[in-house]
Amino acid sequence: MSRTPAQTVREAQRLLDAGMPFHAHEVFEDAWKSGPAGERDLWQGLAQLAVGLTHAARGNATGGARLLRRGAERIAGWPEARPYGIDLRGLASWARELAERVDGEAAVDAAAEAPRLRGDLP
Repeated sequence: MSRTPAQTVREAQRLLDAGMPFHAHEVFEDAWKSGPAGERDLWQGLAQLAVGLTHAARGNATGGARLLRRGAERIAGWPEARPYGIDLRGLASWARELAERVDGEAAVDAAAEAPRLRGDLP
């Protein structure tokens, strides 16, 4: 399903807030596969954050931390700080902090750890 970038962000945030980060990953994956080639790293990095949260919530702290860090690196390198209103610096910071907390530890609550993609979304 093709969504606009704004629809992608809204749907992914809804799923993250509902404690469904794997489904948010699929929304981001759709954006990276169907969107412009120049935005692939952006959407792929966001997908890695969501699947990293998925792994951490399922008890795979090591894999979750690795994916959170990988996604943070990918989006931190993006040339624009707020594409589509997404706070990339804030997300990268959130991902690194969560990776430090879960690295080698127990599972986390996906809904409680859900990041805010944009500060202006309801």
